[in-house]
Amino acid sequence: MLLRRVEGYGIQKSWTSFDQISANLVRAVIASEDSRFCNHHGFDWNAIETARERYRSRRGRLLGASTISMQTAKNVFLWPGRDWVRKAFEAYFTVLIEIAWGKQRIMEVYLNVVEWGPGIYAPEAAARHYFHRPAGSRTDRRRGSPPRCSASRPAQLVTAPPNPTVSRPPRCDSFESPGCLSTPSPPCSRENRPGLGLR
Repeated sequence: MLLRRVEGYGIQKSWTSFDQISANLVRAVIASEDSRFCNHHGFDWNAIETARERYRSRRGRLLGASTISMQTAKNVFLWPGRDWVRKAFEAYFTVLIEIAWGKQRIMEVYLNVVEWGPGIYAPEAAARHYFHRPAGSRTDRRRGSPPRCSASRPAQLVTAPPNPTVSRPPRCDSFESPGCLSTPSPPCSRENRPGLGLR
C-alpha cells in the first residue's frame, strides 16, 4: 500500500466485513483466481506441477500457481517480489493462515488487501471508484430496491487483479459461475466442502 502512495496514487480503502461482501463477488474471485480454493489446504499441487512442467519445458508463457491463500499471505505479511526467499516465507505463512483463519477469513482478508486498481483496496472502495455505488450484498428494504451489487458488477471487478495498474474492469453484461459456485449456498460452505466447514 505504501508503495502506491509513494508512486503518487494515494490510497482508497474501506474494510468490508465478510457478511457485507456480495456472494457474487466471492464466487467471481474464486472462479477467476483459484477454482480449487474450497478444496485445497493452501496449495494447489496440480497447478504447481503444471507450472513446474511448463517452466522446465520452456514452452509458452510461464504460469502462476499461487492460490488465494498464498496471495493473502504475501499481501498481508510480505514484500512484492519473485525471489525464492519470499516464496519460502509465503509458503510458511500460507500454512499458518490455513490453520488459524479458515477459508471465510482468508477470503475476507484477501478481498480487503488485494489491489483493485492503483491504490484501491477493498470491495467497497473498488465499487465506489468504478461504479459510484456501494458494494454491499444486502437489499435496501426501505426503498425496495434490488441488491446493490448485481452478478455482473463483481465479474467486472475481478478483472482488475492481479495487475491493477494495467487492467481495468471492462464492460461486461453477465457472469455465470461454473459448477458448485453457481449454487445459492455460499462457496466453501459445508455442503460444498464436506468435512471442512467455515470458521
